[in-house]
Amino acid sequence: MQNISSEQLNQLLDYKSLTEALRKAFATDYTVPARHHYNFQNPGTGKANTLLLMPAWQSGAHVGVKLVIVAPENTKQNLPAIQGTYTLFDAKTGVPLAQMDAPMLTAKRTACASALASDFLSRKNSTSLLMIGTGVLAPHLIRAHASVRPIKEVFIWGRNFAKAKALAKELEHDIFTIKAIEKIELGMHTDIISCATLSAEPLIKGKWLKPGQHLDLVGAYLPNMREADDEVVRRSVIFVDNIESACHETGDLFIPIQNGLITKEDIKADLFNLCKSEHNGRSNEHEITYFKSVGHALEDLAAAQLAFFNVNI
Repeated sequence: MQNISSEQLNQLLDYKSLTEALRKAFATDYTVPARHHYNFQNPGTGKANTLLLMPAWQSGAHVGVKLVIVAPENTKQNLPAIQGTYTLFDAKTGVPLAQMDAPMLTAKRTACASALASDFLSRKNSTSLLMIGTGVLAPHLIRAHASVRPIKEVFIWGRNFAKAKALAKELEHDIFTIKAIEKIELGMHTDIISCATLSAEPLIKGKWLKPGQHLDLVGAYLPNMREADDEVVRRSVIFVDNIESACHETGDLFIPIQNGLITKEDIKADLFNLCKSEHNGRSNEHEITYFKSVGHALEDLAAAQLAFFNVNI
């Protein structure tokens, strides 16, 4: 069984290739059972950790299982919030083929799922991006969005301005100009707004939005967490990566649905619908599109298959 490290995955999974692999996967027959989701207390922190078990398989090809623990308090110890491992099996024989670093696999596939959604939902001439959040996902989201749209200008906001400046420094030699900002409102004019945080309270206010923008909401992975307020929901055309999970796993949709602001039927489409050409995505240049990502085991398996193929060619 091969062991594929974080560094190897980062090299094996380029954004364009992985985005296209996800596009094909969402239009293909994969079997993805509901993921197991368990919260358990982290003594002394006041916050729960989350254990995720995410299986998926493609008949006659591969079976994959991701075991992940999301530990929000890890940021205080300068550790990634996501920890875990991914195992890829031969579906015919059951032989384990590879063990992979789950945090890097997750970061890459999450960023490319957002890029895939953006390819359907953001305006094709989008040239500016606001990144809200400075965690592990942030540089991947920025680069993934820049792989599908002609991004020339990037702004970064985080609660810790020093971290925002450090991330801007890290990406200063990329193909776009990049600037850390101290007030989130200073980036609200951008064509694309990507948000990946552990915020329990909304950071994006609907009153700040402008016609034609695309929102990419990646954080708020629990029903009591939100990254955008009710006015954002009212003003936006809503899309998700997968409808069933999005309606009950993230507060960005669970809370508005519970409060009667929207219903499940107000979600226009998910990535399955978009990639199977069952919905066209953005319908005009003026609507505000809203993509909520909660993660899906299909994305992990497609990314693992691509990495395994690339490491063995």
